[in-house]
Amino acid sequence: MQALILPASRGVRWLVEGFAIFQIKPALLCFLVLGYWLTMAVVSAIPLVGRWAGCLLIPAFSVSLMNACRLIAGKESLPRQLLFSGFHRNLQTLFVLGAVYALTILLVFGLSSLSDFGLRIEVPASAQAPAGGAPDRVPVSISPLAFVLLIPVSLVFNFAPVLVAWHDMSAGKSLFFSLIACLRNWRPFLTYLLALMMVTLVGVCVLLVIGGLLGGSTELVMVMVIVAVSLILLTIWHTSCYISYRDIFVGRQDAS
Repeated sequence: MQALILPASRGVRWLVEGFAIFQIKPALLCFLVLGYWLTMAVVSAIPLVGRWAGCLLIPAFSVSLMNACRLIAGKESLPRQLLFSGFHRNLQTLFVLGAVYALTILLVFGLSSLSDFGLRIEVPASAQAPAGGAPDRVPVSISPLAFVLLIPVSLVFNFAPVLVAWHDMSAGKSLFFSLIACLRNWRPFLTYLLALMMVTLVGVCVLLVIGGLLGGSTELVMVMVIVAVSLILLTIWHTSCYISYRDIFVGRQDAS
């Protein structure tokens, strides 16, 4: 297993080719991503153990979405239980990855809570003020240190689930190769993130324009538009992740 080093321009192509995969079966891919997030929401709502159980499932669901992208890109037949296809191989190792991920997130936010860099932002709890008083405000603590620490975490776990499921790697080996692949390709990843930010910004501008045209009388329609656009952008992000894996670990000639 060797991670190829790609030019910075490939980062933009990941987004373009990810959109090409999305165009093949947009409804199915959006349904899979929506099903994934709804399932995670239901699991996370379980008292006491929900959030940690959700972390255990993240790697397997990640593999399911990558399976969908690979099958659609290869124009292969799709199984019925595609959303849970990531649970069929090396599940125990994927659970280990999920446990490591949960402990890492816990450590990140634990360290950030001990720092002196926390920002406390007050947001209104309700749109209307109570009679004779100011609006209630709920303090929300956001630590910049947490964002900084989450960057290497995302690099370590980026390709790890698919390396476990498709290449039969151990949890430790998959984390190592994922980190090395991302570090060796920091240029295309930086370009990719910038392109993704631009696309997201365009999406936000489109939503603002639509909101201005619809006015305040159609809030339900506006909410539906926001959800639809967000779901599309999130789905394209997943498909572009598959393209980045295919480029780095498989290579252009092998992928064809």
